[in-house]
Amino acid sequence: MEDRTGSGDGEGEGSAPKENQPIKASSASSTSIASTYFNNKIPIPEDVQHPVFSLRKLWAFTGPGFLMSIAYLDPGNIESDLRSGSVAKFKLLWVLMSATFLGLLMQRLSARLGVVTGMHLAEVCYRSYPRIPRIALWIMVEIAIIGSDMQEVIGTAIAFYILSDGKIPLYAGVLITIADTFTFLLLDKYGLRKLEAFFAVLILIMVVTFGYEYIIVSPDQPSLLRGMFVPYCEGCGPEQILQAVAIIGAIIMPHNIYLHSALVKSRDIDRTKKDQVQEANKYFFVEAAIALFVSFLINVFVTAVFAEGFYGRNVTQVTTKLEVDIFRGGVFLGCQFGLAAMYIWAVGILAAGQSSTMTGTYTGQFVMEGFLNLKWKRWVRVLFTRSIAIFPTILVATFSGIQDLTVMNDMLNVLMSLQLPFALIPILTFTSSETIMGDFKNGRFMTIFTSLLAVVVIGINLFFISVYVHSLPNHWAMYLLVSVLVLMYIMFVIYLCLSCLKPRETPYVLSESISGTSLDFQADATDFGSTSETRPVGEEQEEF
Repeated sequence: MEDRTGSGDGEGEGSAPKENQPIKASSASSTSIASTYFNNKIPIPEDVQHPVFSLRKLWAFTGPGFLMSIAYLDPGNIESDLRSGSVAKFKLLWVLMSATFLGLLMQRLSARLGVVTGMHLAEVCYRSYPRIPRIALWIMVEIAIIGSDMQEVIGTAIAFYILSDGKIPLYAGVLITIADTFTFLLLDKYGLRKLEAFFAVLILIMVVTFGYEYIIVSPDQPSLLRGMFVPYCEGCGPEQILQAVAIIGAIIMPHNIYLHSALVKSRDIDRTKKDQVQEANKYFFVEAAIALFVSFLINVFVTAVFAEGFYGRNVTQVTTKLEVDIFRGGVFLGCQFGLAAMYIWAVGILAAGQSSTMTGTYTGQFVMEGFLNLKWKRWVRVLFTRSIAIFPTILVATFSGIQDLTVMNDMLNVLMSLQLPFALIPILTFTSSETIMGDFKNGRFMTIFTSLLAVVVIGINLFFISVYVHSLPNHWAMYLLVSVLVLMYIMFVIYLCLSCLKPRETPYVLSESISGTSLDFQADATDFGSTSETRPVGEEQEEF
């Protein structure tokens, strides 16, 4: 058995893609501006003894899916889980399972785009949309990243607050989180596999800690299975319905679709060979399915703990308020099951917040570098992308109390749900294009299914807007502002939908520069209304 070395992605100088072949980056693009996460690609071993399915190959492909799955386990998701259990018991578990399955389908499209083209979603958006829509799309994705970062950093700060018995204030916890995030990110200088192993350890900590809470609470198993596999919600009112919608917003995160398409570029795949591309798509899908199954179990653990322990309790049996969040959830577990349960809960939240903050850092880099084609030194890019997301969190943590911070979770989940179309529509557009994906484009069923999903998500967003408008201050200026923002939102979504429906007949032209360090990517002037400007994929960048 031998390893494949060298990506062999080059097409030859000045050559055009063959008919029904996907666009793909040359070997030069393997070190594009957004590729600092994977300086050295991991080779995929040959296994002639197991041609259909090889555990050895699966192990080589394992990593990107688990890093992606961390977004399904961030403190925002954990709080959504515990609130779901506290307001609806086990009745919304089927929504959680359905949302996770839908998330797997979206991650499949994301991984396929990265594998087939050798570029991640933000890079393809840069080369496909005109400047103004491209910048608007980047702003919307950046808003989602900021919202997710606020949940992750605040969740980590709350964990520090609990573990220190209140001695570490929230703003200090935020600063600690930022500092150790930069420290842990240096792990990728010691090898990609070590970094992936570190994330695996954090996921294992979540399995152990939240699994411990599940065991000591001992939820009713028949009720749990009924809630998971029978789609019902008997006696549910507006609060439960809103929570069900919030689960979708918490699970299917828009920026995670951008992240996964970048992470799969870390494996050494010869994209000129169709069998290797097919193989990579297969193993990445299996790995993503396993990773999301693990994340689903952890989410079930949390939901079940508060469904059994908190649902239906009165004020005197729990805390002073019949509301639960990450902080009050820890206090509740400490009161009901002892201090050990509270500290173990905090350790799980710390692992969830730290891991998701780190992946959020990578997402911010990939998205900004891809959309804006930045050519900065790495430490400058990390500092800038983190500052955009972290400064709002520091301000909130400094001037708000812990109760105010935890209540923000619903609003942030709504915010990310509103950004979902700006990931769903582009990924559907590009993966359905024969020009981009060649023979690997979406089939008719997948195209119809994902299109219906996008329509449902957009409808949910409009429903959310109608609900939250009633909670706004009753003033004409506020209603005018909201009306203008909603109109702009709808117009942009319509534009993306029309772009998705527009035929893409003009093939992309790939050409490799003489130096071999950059790649030109040109599109016809009529494609998406873009000009025929030459946009370089990127060049090798200076690292730390």
